[in-house]
Amino acid sequence: MPAWILVVDDDPGVRFFLEEVLVRDGYRVVAVAGGREALDEVMKREFDLALIDLRLKDMDGLDLLSALRQRSPDTVPIVLTGYASLESAVSALRCGAHDYLFKPCQAVELRESVRKGLRRRQQEKRQRELLQRVRGLAELLEGEEGVDQEAPPRLRREDPRFLRRGNLVVDRVRHTVTLAGRPLDLTITEFKILTYLADEAPRVVSPVELMRDVLGEKADPWEAREIVRSHVYRIRRKIKAIAGQVELIRTVRGVGYTLEVTDEAGADL
Repeated sequence: MPAWILVVDDDPGVRFFLEEVLVRDGYRVVAVAGGREALDEVMKREFDLALIDLRLKDMDGLDLLSALRQRSPDTVPIVLTGYASLESAVSALRCGAHDYLFKPCQAVELRESVRKGLRRRQQEKRQRELLQRVRGLAELLEGEEGVDQEAPPRLRREDPRFLRRGNLVVDRVRHTVTLAGRPLDLTITEFKILTYLADEAPRVVSPVELMRDVLGEKADPWEAREIVRSHVYRIRRKIKAIAGQVELIRTVRGVGYTLEVTDEAGADL
């Protein structure tokens, strides 16, 4: 599938040039003029890569870069700068940017930077998947000792590999989630959040706890609420796409989120 790329630049000419080059190369592009609009787009879909101008009218580019890393850690950011010095570009690299481009950049430079950024994303994704498979295999081998081989193949609550809540099934080894037998296409972060909520159900989990225990980040209540809400929003959209109006994740106002899934008989599993 063609990669999704987010372009953030308040200069209409630069924005048009970037979008034109990337669309011609077959990418799917969303171009916006400001940081707040960019964060709204991040809540709607997952982007593979983002091109971010460091000097925006409504938000500092470094602040946007930091917010993007929190809300969409799998997105590869590339910064655009018109400054004469490297100071701001270096600061952006220290904040996690993959690369920087000086404006006005040439089409060949843009294409090469985007190509390398997307290749990096794919390599990191493969490395994470390989690590998860190795860990899952180790857990599976450890769990085989003492298991009754004649037992019928069914999901058990004590099985560390599988987690079941009604028609929601999490496979920790394969790192997959199915709902009523249909797969949910989740990012690493979305998988972790949904699995954590399933593990803790029916307990209500606060955004601060999700930030700390799932994302490994410290955040104040307001920041945690905004970041987690964007992830939950995307999970809900994916659930709706395959299961209609199913309310799998319930918001408890002022407290947090809880998972509510029952089987056909109404028993929580």
